[in-house]
Amino acid sequence: MSAPNIPILPWSPAAPTPEVEAFLLRPAFDERAEAAAAKTLADIRARGLDAVLDACRAFDGADLTPETIRVTEAELGAADAACGADVKAAIAQAAARVEAFAKAGLRPDWSIPTPHGGRLGERFHPMDRVGVYIPGGTAPLASTSLMTVVLAKAAGVPEIVACTPARGGTAVSAPLLHALRVAGATEIYRVGGIQSIGMMAYGAGIRPVQLIAGPGNAYVTAAKRQVYGAVAIDQVAGPSEICVLADRAGNPKWIAADLLSQAEHGSGLEKSLLVTDSQAFAEEVRAQVLAQLATRGRRAIIERMLANGGMLLAVVPDLDAGVALCNRFAAEHLELQVADAEATLPKITCAGAVFVGYWTPESAGDFVAGPSHVLPTGGAARMFSGLTAETFRRRSSYVEFTQADLAETRRTIETFGRLEGLDGHAYAATARFE
Repeated sequence: MSAPNIPILPWSPAAPTPEVEAFLLRPAFDERAEAAAAKTLADIRARGLDAVLDACRAFDGADLTPETIRVTEAELGAADAACGADVKAAIAQAAARVEAFAKAGLRPDWSIPTPHGGRLGERFHPMDRVGVYIPGGTAPLASTSLMTVVLAKAAGVPEIVACTPARGGTAVSAPLLHALRVAGATEIYRVGGIQSIGMMAYGAGIRPVQLIAGPGNAYVTAAKRQVYGAVAIDQVAGPSEICVLADRAGNPKWIAADLLSQAEHGSGLEKSLLVTDSQAFAEEVRAQVLAQLATRGRRAIIERMLANGGMLLAVVPDLDAGVALCNRFAAEHLELQVADAEATLPKITCAGAVFVGYWTPESAGDFVAGPSHVLPTGGAARMFSGLTAETFRRRSSYVEFTQADLAETRRTIETFGRLEGLDGHAYAATARFE
């Protein structure tokens, strides 16, 4: 078999290489997935749970009934027993770190005084019932159980519904189920894909949720986008991606491992970008990628991604140009493998998560560091942020005026009412002084 094509190309802000520019473009939506989602969601709206069960049989090969769709307490107990001590310890450590980070990021209620003795402020309330999607196809992501459910629990959500697919029957990964239990899921359904999103959003056989969070493939992403409005969603996320900014002081072996890590997720559409100021260093990294590829357990999946042009090594004239390219790419995961990573960090304005320094592989963020690994992809980091506990809370502002506050602002209220032809608005203030 011929070696995969991993191009090394120059790029600069003054002379952007067309091939690099093309690499930066990632389609936000898949037209086939959009059409499939629309059809399946319409069926679920029309036929409810029967449509969900039919979709499980068609897409997941899971022959479920209304009685077997939900994971039972007995099954959760069996999953706990099936997990070894090392698995339980890893899940416990990750859960504790994610919870600590999530709680630290929660905003407290706050207020400021008005000029005349009133108050203005904001209050935060947990949502009542939320849904999370946990991928379980090519890789059952136990870590995603923690990176979603733990945040919802930290926010104070009392009802947390989790959906994850069963494959070829009713089986779900034991570590994934154990992680969901540790994280605090209150209901778990062995339903995946478009049908899980429709079930949670429209209340097909269950009570509907208020928000759906979590990553998924193109079909899950399309379904989440289409149910937005019926429920809230966290973000629209697609295939995983990584960008590494590296200088000559970096370790080619480490960086190659990091570039390959995101290539093994399974869609074949993942993206791995190295940005460096050294042609020779880029060649060393490429040699390491090819050497390590031969030992990877998911080699065939990675090779499909490489065949689709998913890895590129860009050589820039200096690190400032590299920062510009990284911000253009707006990666889900961005590593700063440079000598002065701390000084470079403030220059990064578009990234889902930034991993600072040589000893911070992206996989630390995937599994244990603390911030959620549910992050914007496809360049969406320019306008979206990653999942946090705040996603699972409602924010309400409040206004408490005194008579003196209203008197001070009365003429402004009346003026805006007149300008906008809303005399009723104006009179609501005027009436209080008649």
